[in-house]
Formats: sequence, structure tokens, C-alpha cells
Amino acid sequence: MSVSVLTTVRRLSAATAVAAAVVGAAALPAAAAGHHSGRSHGVVYISNVRYDSTGRGARTNVALNQQWVAVTNDSRKAVNLNGWSLSDAAGHTFTFHHYSLGARATVRVHTGVGRDTRSDLYQDRRSQVWDKSDTAKLRNNRGRLVDQISWNQHRATGHPRQGGGRH
Repeated sequence: MSVSVLTTVRRLSAATAVAAAVVGAAALPAAAAGHHSGRSHGVVYISNVRYDSTGRGARTNVALNQQWVAVTNDSRKAVNLNGWSLSDAAGHTFTFHHYSLGARATVRVHTGVGRDTRSDLYQDRRSQVWDKSDTAKLRNNRGRLVDQISWNQHRATGHPRQGGGRH
């Protein structure tokens, strides 16, 4: 091969490598941004709601404990929820005390009285909290809104993963 052909080949190889690096560098942030911007929730979020403990015996402890809000940790590390709160539109507030939500774990916060476990916490209330039309808000220990969902008799808003009634 002549020197001019080798020089041309080297230049084309270098240009191809630079172009690939530029395309790769541009694609990487776009892909990462798309992954995060496409999520409808953060690391800890309200993943499910069951508010429909109505009808006969709705004030029994069994019925009250059929009302719950599920909070999920999507990360690979446990999250300390000490001081976090869960509240409804009327201002009923449950505050997490000495509770760490495990990695990729979910806890249900029940309305009634019960014995707390890793997967179930109890507000120890004697009356309903979540109504047919309500909003559940999750706040961190600084009072910042982390997640919320609102619903009514016909549909839920806030996240496509939730809905009214049994879920």
C-alpha cells in the first residue's frame, strides 16, 4: 500500500472513532434522562391504596384494617422513614416512628388497631380515614411532599399504578 492510502485509512478510522464517541456520548445522557424522566414516582412512593371499607360493620377493627395505603421503596438500600408522614385531605396524619423500609420492599399502613410488623403498620384509629373521594400524601421528615394520589368514586389520579377500591 502506498503512504497516501495508509494516511487516508488512518484518517477515516480516526474520524469514525471520533464520530462513534460523539454519538455514544450524546446517546448515553439521553437514555439516562429518558429512564428517569419516564418514571412517575421517586425511590419511595405510594404504590397502592385500598379505601373501600364501607357498608355494614365498617367501623369494626377488621373493616378499618381493610383500609390501607401501601408505601414502596424501589431502591436497593433501606430507607429510614423515621419522621415521615402519611396524611389524607382532612388532615388525619400518621407519622412513621423508628421504621426503616427495606430495599425493594412495601409496607401497608392500615387504619385500625394492630401489631406492627415489617410489612404492616397500624394507625390505631377507631374510625375511617380514607374516603371514597380523598388524597393520600406522603411527606419526608422535612415536610416535603414525596408523593401523592387522589381518587374519587370513578377513577384515581396521580399515578397510573393506583386506583380506587381494592388494588
